[in-house]
Amino acid sequence: MKVGRIEVVCGPMFSGKSEELLRRLKRARIAKKKYQLFKPEIDNRYSETEVVSHSGERMECYVLKNSFNVMNFLEEDVEIIAFDEAQFFDVTLHQTVTSLANMGKRVIIAGLDMDSSGNPFGPMPAMMAISEEVLKLTAVCEVCGDQATHTYRKTGENRGQVLVGAEDHYQARCRDHWCAR
Repeated sequence: MKVGRIEVVCGPMFSGKSEELLRRLKRARIAKKKYQLFKPEIDNRYSETEVVSHSGERMECYVLKNSFNVMNFLEEDVEIIAFDEAQFFDVTLHQTVTSLANMGKRVIIAGLDMDSSGNPFGPMPAMMAISEEVLKLTAVCEVCGDQATHTYRKTGENRGQVLVGAEDHYQARCRDHWCAR
C-alpha cells in the first residue's frame, strides 16, 4: 500500500500561496500524475470555477460547500488532491485530509495561516500540525519593502474574521508596520 502525504503552503496575502499550489500541480501534470483541485464556495473573487492567483495564474477546479464533499467528486485513479484557500473550509477538513493521506493520496493545502488580526485562521493550524511539509511564504511589505509576514486589513469597519477580498481590502505588511496600525 502506498503511503500518502500532506503538504501545506501558507503565509500572508500576496505571498504566492496559490501560485505555489498551481506550480506543484503543473509539475504533477508534466509527471503524468492525475490530480484534482478544489476551492471553497466563498472564494469567488476572480472566478467561480477556477483557482486564480493575484498574478493571474489560473486553473479549473471543483467548488465545495464543505470539505467532506470532496469524497463525492474524487475520481478513482487520482493521485494528488489540492485545496486552495483552505482557511475558509470547515473544521472537518482535518478528518478529510487525514483520510485522503491514509488512502495513499498526496494532499496539497494552500491558505492563510493567520487572519488580519494575527490569530490562527480556520483549520490551518491543524493542517500545519498534521502535515509532513510546511512551506511558510512571505510577501513584500507594502510600507517598507521588507519581508511581510502579516495581512493588514485596510478597511476600518469590523466585519468579523472573514472578509473576502484582495488589494481592495488588504495589504501585506512586516510585523513592525502591521503592529503600527
